Amino acid sequence: MSIGVGIFIMVVGAILAFAVQDSWDAVNLTVVGYILLLAGLAGIVLSFYITNRRRRVSNEALDPAVEEEYRVVEEHHRDVQE
Repeated sequence: MSIGVGIFIMVVGAILAFAVQDSWDAVNLTVVGYILLLAGLAGIVLSFYITNRRRRVSNEALDPAVEEEYRVVEEHHRDVQE
């Protein structure tokens, strides 16, 4: 669920909870609206959590010796182009 879908679900829930005065015998639309508001909020929070977890990169991915060699090659590459 993305942020946009979460916001859409929250809007539908708010409309059902606060704007609709009609009710059925079997379904209370106000309660359904509150449930949709909570589901939309949970979807937004989870999408932030999943997105931030995906963006984190481990700093210990390279061996320090390999990282130093990579820096030397990068610096040498910059000197050659200039």
